[in-house]
Parts: sequence; structure tokens; C-alpha cells
Amino acid sequence: MTVENISINKSFGGWHKQYTHQSKVLNCPMRFAIYLPPQASNGQKVPVLYWLSGLTCSDENFMQKAGAQKLASELGIAIVAADTSPRGNDIADDEGYDLGQGAGFYLNATQAPWNKHYQMYDYIVKELPELVESMFPVTDKRAIAGHSMGGHGALVIALRNSEAYQSVSAFSPISNPINCPWGKKAFTAYLGRDTANWSEYDASVLMRNSLATQKAPRVPALVSQGEADNFLVEQLKPEVLQAAAKSSDYPLTLESHEGYDHSYYFIASFIEQHLRFHAEHLLTD
Repeated sequence: MTVENISINKSFGGWHKQYTHQSKVLNCPMRFAIYLPPQASNGQKVPVLYWLSGLTCSDENFMQKAGAQKLASELGIAIVAADTSPRGNDIADDEGYDLGQGAGFYLNATQAPWNKHYQMYDYIVKELPELVESMFPVTDKRAIAGHSMGGHGALVIALRNSEAYQSVSAFSPISNPINCPWGKKAFTAYLGRDTANWSEYDASVLMRNSLATQKAPRVPALVSQGEADNFLVEQLKPEVLQAAAKSSDYPLTLESHEGYDHSYYFIASFIEQHLRFHAEHLLTD
């Protein structure tokens, strides 16, 4: 596999690096970023937090706006930020911001033309971690987090792969996509009109069923939601996730924050809490 380093910046004693590589899973070039804390330059392998961003974003939004590097450098945790979809002139797209490029929804598309490239679930679960663990001084201890569409992706991936992640967190996740406009549009396009196929990518459904389907100890989850979020009622539906957790006794902490919206101002305000939550699980034996 050809991997090219396209940028490098020193940050809080560690290094932020961007790479491009040819993805076999997505059948196109992809870009990701990694923040390696100073411990990784001193012969120590460090655990990894994978970050999944929301609609229209790339690897750059979180790395440039969240302010996570300072505490990550102190804790000794690497952060990998993936892109949100395949991209390119020959990649299927849509005129709307909520479908196509920038809006992969972290699932494996089954419908044409999307199924040729949009296999983001397999990319995040398999290909990207394998690449990261083969290239960098990191351990196989992983956590996963995300925002909005990425929060949906992080929860779904952790719920379906509990043996692979130590912890999961989300800011303003699309908690019940099978019952919101964003999810219905994307799932119809990517997965088809048979709604029976949608539930495997819905965090609320998976959490409600987690007692019956768990393969390993359930992944501790932290969710932060702003009460002034414009998308709260129509798109995000955290109350459905909370009800699912209650019904299955899932280890979920869901916090509601007065006055905060859907932006990176919200993420930057609580990223330290999320990093410390993940550190409790990543840095213990």
C-alpha cells in the first residue's frame, strides 16, 4: 500500500501528521490525520482514540477546532481523525450536503451507485486501524468518538464490535437515524427501501438489543448533548437512546448542557471530559 505524508506540524511536544493512501475497501484514495503525543517519539507505544466527524467535515475539522492535542499529549493518547466519505471526481455524489461526499454515514452501502465506494463501516472498523497499527508506535487498545453523523458512527461501531473498543463517546449524535430525516434519506439511498436492513446501523436499536447480542463486555459510553442544538428535536433524538440504555441497563452516561449548540464551540468546551473518560479505559490494564 502506498502511503504519503502530506503535512506535519509539531503540537504540544507531539506531531500532527496528515496522510493519503489508496484504500482497497473504498476503491479510491483517502486521507486521514494522526496526532502522535510526545510519548510515541520516546519508544513508547500509545493507545488510540479514533474520531469520526459529522456531515460536510473532513479530518481537519476536529484536529483544528477541538483543542484536543494539549491533553492528549499529557495523557499519552494518539488521535486518528478519518475523513467522512470517499471523495473524487468519479465518486458518486448528491446535490444535498447530507448525502454522498462528506456524508458517508459510516455504513456499508448495498445500493448502486453508492456500493462501489461507500464502504465506510469496513474502512473504519478494519482497514484504517490495521494501517495505523502497522505504521505507528501504537498499541491495539482503541477507543472511538464522534460528532453528529460521526457520533452515530462511533456508537454503532462500538456497539457492533464491543471486543475491539475500550470506550465510546459522542457529541450530539444522530441517535435514532431510522426515525429522522437525515437517516431516512441516507439509509434509503445507501441501503435501499427495505427498512428491515436499517436497524444494524441505528445506535438506539443496537443498544436496546445489546443484552441479547453482546459478544464481549459492553463498551462504556459517554454522550454529551447541547440543549440549544438546532437539530435536537428533529434529527438527534437523544431521548430515544437514553430510553434504550435504560431498557437494557446499558452503561451509558448521557449529559445535557444548557445553552450549547451543535458547533465545535460545544465540542471544545467538553473535549477534556471526553478525553479523560477514554483515558480511564485506555490507560488501565
